Amino acid sequence: MLNDKKLFLGLLALLIIPITASFIMFGKDHFRYQCQDPKNWSSEQCKPPICDVTRSCPEHVFKGQRDPRLGPPPPVVFTAQPPSCPSSCVAGAQDGKQK
Repeated sequence: MLNDKKLFLGLLALLIIPITASFIMFGKDHFRYQCQDPKNWSSEQCKPPICDVTRSCPEHVFKGQRDPRLGPPPPVVFTAQPPSCPSSCVAGAQDGKQK
């Protein structure tokens, strides 16, 4: 009877320990890099030039992609402008000669 009780407690411990450990490890936000956490973006370690040396800036960590927790980016309004041409370009076109 005593051996059965020890066996039961041993099996119970084998179940409880991994479950408890998983709750401790995965029960909160865990980030692989410190600069992945938006809370750390204002800290010195996540601002250039410090993070640029280690390539741990948010721009490097997300590889040009926006963090999905921030939502969609603000809309960008493009204004159409004619291509710029220096005055020598315009004068050459009028004369028929290139300068």
